Amino acid sequence: MNIVIDCGNTKIKAATFFGDRLEKKYSFDNKERLQSFLGENSYINSIVSSVSIPSDEISSWIQAEKKFLLTPQVPLPIKVLYKTPNSLGVDRVASACGAIGFFPNADCLVIDSGTCVNYEFVDRHSNYWGGAISPGIAMRFEAMHTFTKRLPLVSAATEKLIGDTTESCMRSGVMNGILMEVEGFINSYRLKYPELRVILCGGDYTFFENNLKPPIFAAPDLVLSGLNRILLHNAAL
Repeated sequence: MNIVIDCGNTKIKAATFFGDRLEKKYSFDNKERLQSFLGENSYINSIVSSVSIPSDEISSWIQAEKKFLLTPQVPLPIKVLYKTPNSLGVDRVASACGAIGFFPNADCLVIDSGTCVNYEFVDRHSNYWGGAISPGIAMRFEAMHTFTKRLPLVSAATEKLIGDTTESCMRSGVMNGILMEVEGFINSYRLKYPELRVILCGGDYTFFENNLKPPIFAAPDLVLSGLNRILLHNAAL
């Protein structure tokens, strides 16, 4: 059994896999609980992707025959054509690798909606080109509150197009605005890649799944699946 660990900006996730089959998912409130969990189990292979806790620290807690860290140097099942690979987020790499697992030989646009909204494009030849990054839903609400004197901190909720209170105007701007942004990106990509596959993941994926026009594919475990794909690729080398 293999284990993959994804430490994002706000959440710590892990999953166990048998081959390419996801067996069980886990989430942890803090690194102490993750460390305790890892100390109770042993694995054949492991991989760690982290943008918060140092990856080598997490890896030291794991009992596994082979351990891998997702770094710019690790071999990947995709070809990275990004011009600044050392600054490329590990979560972005993992989601791109997950995409080719779901749709091999297809042009794929991953939309990972979490703290930020990450757009990742992988072509049908498994070339990763990059994409775009914009503020996520919560960040947009927090920015309006933080950088103005009078706007309140508003919670996320669907909203009609024309707001008639300050709070509903803010919700319309964020919720309808981000939806129009995502639709605009999808439409622009489809003009160039007519058979484009659109894959949604991230903490806010259900909002987009419920409001975007099909065809779209929701894969909430895309990053975990992508990490496992990278793990299998390296374990076979």
